[in-house]
Amino acid sequence: MRGRGRLTWGRRARAGAVVTALLAGVVPPAVVLVPGAATAGAAAAGTPVCQVRDDRLREISGMVATDDGYVVINDGADDEARRRIFFLDQRCAVVRTVSFPSRPRDTEDLAIGRDGTVWVADIGDNDRSRPTIGVWRLAPGAKQPVLHRMTYPDRPHDAEALLLDASGRPLIVTKGGSGTVFLYAPATALRSDATTPLTALGQVTVPSTTTSNPFSFLGRGVITGAASAPDGRRVVLRSYADAFEYDVPDGDVVRALTTGTPRITPLPDEPQGESITYSRDGRSLLTVSESAGQPAGTRSTILRYPATASTATAAPSTESVDPVSPTAVRPAAGEIGGGAGRTWPLALGAGTLLVLLGLAGVLWWRHTARR
Repeated sequence: MRGRGRLTWGRRARAGAVVTALLAGVVPPAVVLVPGAATAGAAAAGTPVCQVRDDRLREISGMVATDDGYVVINDGADDEARRRIFFLDQRCAVVRTVSFPSRPRDTEDLAIGRDGTVWVADIGDNDRSRPTIGVWRLAPGAKQPVLHRMTYPDRPHDAEALLLDASGRPLIVTKGGSGTVFLYAPATALRSDATTPLTALGQVTVPSTTTSNPFSFLGRGVITGAASAPDGRRVVLRSYADAFEYDVPDGDVVRALTTGTPRITPLPDEPQGESITYSRDGRSLLTVSESAGQPAGTRSTILRYPATASTATAAPSTESVDPVSPTAVRPAAGEIGGGAGRTWPLALGAGTLLVLLGLAGVLWWRHTARR
């Protein structure tokens, strides 16, 4: 997220966001507590892996893990020195960079193919005004990436997440705003000398949660990153608050996302989490936040969370990882966790709280407007 589209930490932005969301009707439904679900108070922070100390990497928006370390990109930085693909070692130190041959617009995510090809998603569009978006493809051993331009079939979308399907085709996941996002993919083979039309593949609605994050319920309803497990049998979408893992037992990523039920790993209180990837052994989820706009001296830190066990491959993990809270599982259709009698009080309580927040925001807004 960049420019005027960036969420800020000020009270004005928070109150304005609450009022705007209420007036726009994007308030998510009340969360039903499920036995074993991780709540905001119970969710554990990730385990630090390493700290990115290079000053060029203040707006990390995409990351993938490699056998040697990590690859990261910035969020469409205006500074030329930051408009590069950065390769880090396992201690998060920059070991080399690859420049873009022309200026990217708004690079938001990374994906890595099974052959080692690095895909850069130049798909951000806060104003929803871009006539085309693009993906940069850096083949193993190549000196610079190749740009492939694409265009949506309906209207411009803001997007921050990229996946690859079983054939290596890029899948664009829009950012959304109320928990529902859309999937797009190239309708034909990508070319470097022509713009490829995209085709719509369906929509994904992620579960509501209560995980604490800097942007409250707004941060739980947007998708800011995605990744595929090394074996291709799981994919994950992330918001500012949570990771949503889906099983892909047959290689069909689109069907998994549009019809599957995700397992939830809370990512509590990450400053501005826009990146996620799997570790190379597939047992962990790795995340990193932007450090721009944070207190002086703050550095982006890669965090590790245990990946949730796949129902398709239920073998227990032997990796030694600090324990975190249990993952939240969405109830089956017709099932209300914790007893049906608890649902109405929760819904009424959440609705009352939102109304009070909205009234407080309106009063505050009117007060500041008269000053």
